[in-house]
Amino acid sequence: MIRLLIFSILALLQYATVLGQSKEKLNSKFGGVQIGVITYSYRSMPQDLESLIQQIKMSGINAIELMGDPVELYLGRPKDAEEIKKWRESISMNEFKKVRKKLKKEGIEIYAYKPNLLNKNNTDKEVEFAMKSAKALGAKSVTTELRINDADHSERLGRIASKYKMLVGYHNHLQGNDLAWNTALGQNEYNSVNLDCGHYIAAGGNNTVESLLTYIKGNHTRISTIHMKDRKNKVNGADNLKWGNGDTPIKEILLLLKNEKYNIPVTIELEYKIPEGSNAAQEVKVCRDYVKQILQ
Repeated sequence: MIRLLIFSILALLQYATVLGQSKEKLNSKFGGVQIGVITYSYRSMPQDLESLIQQIKMSGINAIELMGDPVELYLGRPKDAEEIKKWRESISMNEFKKVRKKLKKEGIEIYAYKPNLLNKNNTDKEVEFAMKSAKALGAKSVTTELRINDADHSERLGRIASKYKMLVGYHNHLQGNDLAWNTALGQNEYNSVNLDCGHYIAAGGNNTVESLLTYIKGNHTRISTIHMKDRKNKVNGADNLKWGNGDTPIKEILLLLKNEKYNIPVTIELEYKIPEGSNAAQEVKVCRDYVKQILQ
C-alpha cells in the first residue's frame, strides 16, 4: 500500500508537469521511424487505463502497443470466468472505438494490441473477439508469443486473422532465430514477425549483430513490429541493461529503418532495473530520448 501511494504521489506530480506542457503535441516519431512503447513497460506503476495514459504522456510517447487487461477492465469486464464470457458476447465494439477516440484525443495512437486471448486454450470465439476489438482500437496487429513447435496454432490464428485483415505478430524470446518464424510466415500472409531484438542477441550462438541486421533487411515486409531492449549477448551474461550499455545494435537498427524507410514501429520494452529515485515513465522517456538523439 505504501509503495502504491508513493507511485500515486509521483504520478500526480509528473501529471502536473504534463499539464504545464499540454500545449506541446506528443511526438515520438523521429527521422520517419515511429517509436512506441508496450504498456507492459509501466507494470511497476498503476495499471488502470487513466493512469497509463498519463504515464505514456509523461514519457513523451504518441504511439503504443496496448495490453488487453487495462482496456477490458476499463470497459467493465467482470472477475468471474462465466461472467467474462457473457460480457465478451454482449459488449459492443463501439465501446472499444470509444477507447480509441479517448486515447487519440490525448495524442496517442494504438498500432498493436496484446490481449490474453491468443493462446492455444482460447476458443475460436475468443480469438475472433481479440481480432475485432483490436480492429476497433485502430491496431494494425495483435501480438502473441512465438511457439515454434505448434504449427496448428499459428495456422488457426492466421486463418482467423485473415477474416479481419489483422496481422498476428509472433514475439520471440530466446528461441528466436533466423528460422523460427518460417512455418508461421509460410502458412498465411497475416502471420508476421514481432521481432524482439534484445532477446535475439541474448540467445547467442548463430544470433549475431550481423545476422540480426541481415534478417531485418531480408524480412522487413513481414515484420509488423520490433521490440527494443538492450541486452548483453549470451557470452557476456545476457543481462538487460540501460540503453547504450548492452550488445543490442540499437543505433544500427534504427538507422537501417530510417535510411531504408522501412515502415516498422519500434516498441520500447522496459526491462532493465529502474534506478533509485526514478520510475518506469521516466525511464521510458530516457529510452525515447536516446532514440531521438540517434535519429535526429
